[in-house]
Amino acid sequence: MLKLCASPSVGPAEQPSASPLRSLPRRRASPATFRCSTPEVPCSAVSLSSSAGAAASASTAAAAVAEERRLGERMRHGRLMEDGLSYKESFLVRCYEVGINKTATVETIANLLQEVGCNHAQSVGFSTDGFATTTTMRKLHLIWVTSRMHIEIYKYPAWGDVVEIETWCQSEGRIGTRRDWILKDLATGYVIGRATSKWVMMNQDTRKLQRVSDEVREEYLVFCPRTPRFAFPEEDNNSLKKISKLEDPAQHSRFGLVPRRADLDMNQHVNNVTYIGWVLESMPQEIIDTHELQTITLDYRRECQQDDLVDSLTSLEVVGDENELLHPDGTNGSATGKKRHGQDQCHFLHLLRLSNTGLEINRGRTEWRKLIR
Repeated sequence: MLKLCASPSVGPAEQPSASPLRSLPRRRASPATFRCSTPEVPCSAVSLSSSAGAAASASTAAAAVAEERRLGERMRHGRLMEDGLSYKESFLVRCYEVGINKTATVETIANLLQEVGCNHAQSVGFSTDGFATTTTMRKLHLIWVTSRMHIEIYKYPAWGDVVEIETWCQSEGRIGTRRDWILKDLATGYVIGRATSKWVMMNQDTRKLQRVSDEVREEYLVFCPRTPRFAFPEEDNNSLKKISKLEDPAQHSRFGLVPRRADLDMNQHVNNVTYIGWVLESMPQEIIDTHELQTITLDYRRECQQDDLVDSLTSLEVVGDENELLHPDGTNGSATGKKRHGQDQCHFLHLLRLSNTGLEINRGRTEWRKLIR
């Protein structure tokens, strides 16, 4: 029972006033009543009233949260497909998401892929406290982390364009999950890009990888296609191609890159999209000026924390006969590109490593196509 003490009619610092009522006997407060200016109410009634008020407040708070979520869903231009196994969402490319060419940067594309993947997970009831964590994962302090990302951009959307992105996920057995995306120009309906990724589970406390249990798999399998569906044809899929480790010394490098506070995500480490920017930091300027990124593949091997310093290394990848290497303009000279199918293309290998230990964080491959002015 809630204990409430009755206050005396006159405080200890107050002086009694001269009044004819002074000689009247003072009525003693019953221990079962609370004295106030309102009619006396039993303590049990006060307790029930307080409990009812707390329950009403909790109900009101829950309703407010539910309404906020519904508002968020209405604000998003996304929806589950009829089969409930894939999700589509449309995005307007904003001015702060484009680069010097007035088209979306590859980091923008990667952020949109991550956003639509998280929104898909929320739309089927997964937690908003992490990146698509299930009930069992939250109980066991498990999180999803990216192990591989492959993005191909056929045409970059420009400032003001609307991009529609479809995504779905499927099981990779005990190893983890796979998520694919298809990007379309909403105005034309043309496919302008595709992407695929692999995710593994990590214990958030120990930072060690962990196999996917049957209980976790059962929680998300109900939202996966019954038959495998892939964004890329499996018989000709560069996303599956192994990435060779870039050996030092590299042709191009940037040393001592510092993670910003803004680079950290809710999993308490540098977000996977940040690595894309670090990889591009060591690209030769002559390629940046004359080419645009067509394909990027990244293998994530070690997480990066805020206190780490990172080195970015880049070298030309030898494709086929080394004697075929040409300048981007097709002339002989220093090796910066290879001419394929009548179009200049450049292939590079990348390595991100910890500056102090040399331990590998990430290895990658990029393909670049000549800009058409």
